[in-house]
Amino acid sequence: MSLNPSTGLWPASKFGEDVIIGVIDTGIWPESPSFSDHGMMYTSKLPSKWKGTCQEGQDFNSSLCNSKLIGARYFNKGVKAANPNVTLTMNSARDTEGHGTHTSSTAAGNYVDGASFFGYANGVARGMAPRARVAMYKVIFEEGRYASDVLAGMDQAVADGVDIISISMGFDGVPLYQDPIAIASFGAMEKGILVSSSAGNAGPRGGPLHNGIPWVLTVAAGNFDRTYAASLTIGNNKEKEKRVIVGRSMFPLDAWVRDETLIYNKTLSKCDSLELLAEAPRAIIVCEDTGFLDDQMYAIASVTNLAGAIFVSKDPSRVDLESTSCPGVLISTMEFAAVIDYINSSDDPTAGIKFQQTVTGKEVAPSVADYTSRGPSPNCPAVLKPDVMAPGSFVLASWIPNDYTATVGTNMLLSSQGFNLISGTSMACPHASGVAALLKGTHPEWSHAAIRSAMMTTANELDSSMMPIKDVGRNFTAASPLAMGAGHMVPNKAMDPGLVYDAAPQDYVSLLCSMNFTRNQIMTITRSNDYNCANSSLDLNYPSFVAFYDKNVTTGAMLKHRFRRVVTNVGGGAATYKVKVAPPEGVKVAVWPQSLVFGKKYEQRDYYVEIVYPSDGNGLVSYGSIVWIEESGKHIVRSPIVVSPTSAGK
Repeated sequence: MSLNPSTGLWPASKFGEDVIIGVIDTGIWPESPSFSDHGMMYTSKLPSKWKGTCQEGQDFNSSLCNSKLIGARYFNKGVKAANPNVTLTMNSARDTEGHGTHTSSTAAGNYVDGASFFGYANGVARGMAPRARVAMYKVIFEEGRYASDVLAGMDQAVADGVDIISISMGFDGVPLYQDPIAIASFGAMEKGILVSSSAGNAGPRGGPLHNGIPWVLTVAAGNFDRTYAASLTIGNNKEKEKRVIVGRSMFPLDAWVRDETLIYNKTLSKCDSLELLAEAPRAIIVCEDTGFLDDQMYAIASVTNLAGAIFVSKDPSRVDLESTSCPGVLISTMEFAAVIDYINSSDDPTAGIKFQQTVTGKEVAPSVADYTSRGPSPNCPAVLKPDVMAPGSFVLASWIPNDYTATVGTNMLLSSQGFNLISGTSMACPHASGVAALLKGTHPEWSHAAIRSAMMTTANELDSSMMPIKDVGRNFTAASPLAMGAGHMVPNKAMDPGLVYDAAPQDYVSLLCSMNFTRNQIMTITRSNDYNCANSSLDLNYPSFVAFYDKNVTTGAMLKHRFRRVVTNVGGGAATYKVKVAPPEGVKVAVWPQSLVFGKKYEQRDYYVEIVYPSDGNGLVSYGSIVWIEESGKHIVRSPIVVSPTSAGK
């Protein structure tokens, strides 16, 4: 994320000091060191706007809150009404699942030295906004999650005075007027509160994203350049040279398998027969790629005579290794060939494996995670979703200490340090929530839309090799904005975006009015009579553009879509911007005027975009961008353009 304690957004925002993040989730483990108020005692006086409380309940008393964790509530009327005779496992804000503890510490956890997951990712853990305040609103219980509890929790967070709401969950297959997150977040938006939400984990073909809500920030998940590894050494001191191969592993013990015999036996190499493996000599065994890695690991872990195992995959980076139950390492097919060559050329092949290795900066990053859900939004396709991408894969953050998080053989292990490495858009969302809190701390006058706009228009569409970000779920082809939104967040640039696209509550209502909703359906969302449909329009003032076509219409039919946008100058003063267009392939994009002149800060200018594009019978998605570049070169304001069928192949 390129945050620096000495310069940029962290010090400018005082690390999020006194910004309140309300987390809607499974609860919190208040004793976690991430929620200690160490270093925050000088800010022990709570913000005057705070009206929340630390609600007592089962195994949770008010003394567990402090200057970091300033509030905790739980909402169970829905789960109790649906299950009249239920006895809740934990009838309080205490977390019994780990999810809420993980997300809240990712957003705003305090500094914790020596954090790791069984030795992996060792270092100082901290949230994105480490000096922000945390308030937990538990709406998910082991006995279930209900819309009424989610709505009640979010409404209470607004009433309590939070600045940002972070919600890593969603409701699929419901229209906006039946979605509790859409309804509650509208009320939050009216109060100037940005709601940051997860896009979902349905993958490129598993289903549409959730939280495609026009007035929230929708966050996709990306992979970053940290790999959990083991070093495989082939060869020994008697031979002329050794070779070290860094493979992937999350075997949870501080182990070093030294100078063991290395065997590759066609009879055993499928590594799926307990009977055959039990008769193998003590050795490190080489297992072929059968496509059933979990079964192979289980088989190796179930026998006691093997010292370790080498597994192989065509693409190790796409293999889920959240649990490595045996002393094994995963290598690529190219590395596998080198191992086999060594075995065939040696009279006494040997190898060693050292675990608990963490490698950073070696892989091209970021990339779009294969599991992240893709747009367009089924609820409101006229607004491009998701908005941005944030780190979501193998994120280290706090966890409940009484949960088994790793396996060795058939033995389950508790995380002795209270941290866990997990993946999902649930992990990406709180990264964005924390950045939003930092921006709120730096620019308290900014609206929810201005914060979202700053995060979007400064996002990076390029990876560390300066090439377009790749989509793992699409065979490493260039990622579409339907997968990653505007790109990967760049927090320090978001602090000074130059221009922002703002929006007010009436703008969203005008959008709803154009969506064929009834008056009652719109009022279900707004819960107010204060709005009207006098200027209904699908053309929301948003920092992105999406034009749809029906792929069943005659291929080659030319379509036209026109947009109007208004930008506000939040730079230092007078400025002139010129436009640069990168049109989607086969698409004509016209922008006028081609320059925007601002005389002072907060001045607004409007511009128009016309997109002329063909209908494609194959349902292809094409994309490009509109970039406003300040003449001085200081600010670059980028908006993605997508041309897509109404139900995209992404």
